[in-house]
Amino acid sequence: MTPRLDFSDWWGKDARRGTPVVVTMENPNYSVVEIDGPDSAFRPVEKSRGKNAKQVTWVLLLKAHRAVGCVAWLATVLWALLGTIKKRLIFRQGVAMENEKTWKGKLLFRIIKVFLVTSLAILAFEVVAYFKGWHYFQNPNLHIPRTSDFQGLLHMVYVAWLTFRADYIAPVIQALSKFCVALFLIQSADRMVLSLGCFWIKYKKIKPRIDGDPFKLDDVEGSGYDYPMVLVQIPMCNEREVYEQSISAVCQIDWPKDRLLIQILDDSDDESIQCLIKAEVYKWSQRGINIIYRHRLVRTGYKAGNLKSAMSCDYVKSYEFVAIFDADFQPNPDFLKQTVPHFKGDPDLGLVQARWAYVNKDENLLTRLQNINLCFHFEVEQQVNGVFLNFFGFNGTAGVWRIKALEDSGGWLERTTVEDMDIAVRAHLNGWKFIYLNDVKVLCELPESYEAYRKQQHRWHSGPMQLFRLCLPAVITSKISIWKKANLLLLFFLLRKLILPFYSFTLFCIILPLTMFVPEAELPMWVICYVPVCMSFLNILPAPKSFPFIVPYLLFENTMSVTKFNAMISGLFQLGSSYEWIVTKKAGRASESDLLAIAESDSKAVNQPLIHKVSSESELSELNHLKEQKESSSPPAKKINKIYRKELTLAFLLLTASMRSLLAAQGVHFYFLLFQGVTFLLVGLDLIGEQMS
Repeated sequence: MTPRLDFSDWWGKDARRGTPVVVTMENPNYSVVEIDGPDSAFRPVEKSRGKNAKQVTWVLLLKAHRAVGCVAWLATVLWALLGTIKKRLIFRQGVAMENEKTWKGKLLFRIIKVFLVTSLAILAFEVVAYFKGWHYFQNPNLHIPRTSDFQGLLHMVYVAWLTFRADYIAPVIQALSKFCVALFLIQSADRMVLSLGCFWIKYKKIKPRIDGDPFKLDDVEGSGYDYPMVLVQIPMCNEREVYEQSISAVCQIDWPKDRLLIQILDDSDDESIQCLIKAEVYKWSQRGINIIYRHRLVRTGYKAGNLKSAMSCDYVKSYEFVAIFDADFQPNPDFLKQTVPHFKGDPDLGLVQARWAYVNKDENLLTRLQNINLCFHFEVEQQVNGVFLNFFGFNGTAGVWRIKALEDSGGWLERTTVEDMDIAVRAHLNGWKFIYLNDVKVLCELPESYEAYRKQQHRWHSGPMQLFRLCLPAVITSKISIWKKANLLLLFFLLRKLILPFYSFTLFCIILPLTMFVPEAELPMWVICYVPVCMSFLNILPAPKSFPFIVPYLLFENTMSVTKFNAMISGLFQLGSSYEWIVTKKAGRASESDLLAIAESDSKAVNQPLIHKVSSESELSELNHLKEQKESSSPPAKKINKIYRKELTLAFLLLTASMRSLLAAQGVHFYFLLFQGVTFLLVGLDLIGEQMS
């Protein structure tokens, strides 16, 4: 296209000189050009002027092809969804129904079913009224007809329902919705403050720093740093998929061997897994690593009992710090050199927490959505609380504790399933400070199946409510300041652990569908659309590559509110499932660098045949037997997907409410309920995450 010059205004100041020139060509193939001034040749030409009928036809055909492609794609997706519903829900092929173990779970399911049946009945009633022309629900000023206007028994019943709805049901729903909206706004304000705190930390470049380089070589012999005694603990239970890579990573930590002891705390009840872990420990001990294998015959207290038993050993008294890693964590070799020096010169520092990084965050949609949540947790929540409050919840792994802080706080207790949060709260009440290192990352795995993720979230949301009940008297009577008590009770426990799952489930899964059948209590647009989108935007900021998933993230978080609400009620009222601990299943994925390191270490082991000469013949035969047992071990049983009844029932409830909103021509409400219902349907059929069957 010919560039447009910017001299037209300057030329316009002078009077036009000369006369217009008209050039007419005899050849009809040439066009006629009329020059009316000096700038006429440089004026932009309209694009549509040069198009002929053939070009317009091709453009229309291209647009039609794209439209047909979109329709075909939507039809394919819909057909696949219907086929899956037929296969899993009707014929039950390759699926198993979720079992409710407690009366609480069955009660919640029955309540949701009552809402669904009631909604279906009201929807049928409204459809009949719609086709008969009784559009009273579309009038904001409800008009009740007189007795003489009744058109039959059905009309009379419908009018009675309108009166009962306006007088008795609408006020209750309005009061509950206002309460939930107030909680929603308070929680949104908390998220906003945390995000502003994170922006301030980034702007000021605030982070914990080590004075100088403690490991800088002072002379030829070595560094002048006095390496403290460090104990490394890896608690595990039936971790067949990940034990090898975690032990390998910990054994390659760069720290003097005489100042480091590794404890493998195995709670496995599978003898074949025990033998495999023993063989891995034996292999590294033969390479000169100071590593010990411990196994408890009675698995009491779960992870807390395992750690408590390990800390009771006599040799632990010689160590100053303890680093804890779960079985799927793979620390870098310089992990201790990046964390332990922060304790020097700060006797009040009790914990240094590192950040998690994930080897499988892009594995499927479920792991991508988990990555968004956890990035906000570490980047914003943990970092802001660590910088401004010197307190946050210990994540249970990838952290280094001062052993004296553990002992002063009462050690590991078996009273809850969140032993990490328990010890952190008690250490905070005793005056110990925490540091969070956002730059130090430890690789780990995210649950790839919805079943594993659901069980993990149940434990993470029932345990805090257990702990809240147990530690409430201790917090009130503690000697910490009033504002620290307020932060601990109001923000740490109530707002982020109790209020969030309560309003999310109640507002978006119960009240919103009900308001479609009770339009007098309709929720405003900003509650349904604007505020949730803004909060989702803030949550995704720490993971900018996840912006394309903002809508699935919003819908999935509302779907997970069922599990979180269920767990919160279980922990708050001390129900049976709140004490249940199920180990999160892993896939055993390792990063590329870890695979290269393992291959390199194995090649070195092959080139060192003299290592096994110090072993007795019985030990060698036992090791060979373990290797043969590993090779001949039977493959794990084939897993199948599950059907989740509460999610499916809520899916049909939301879809029913979307049909009711369609009658009332409520656009945003209809689309929100439709997509939220489809999301519940996908989760209920276990179509998100890893597919088992």
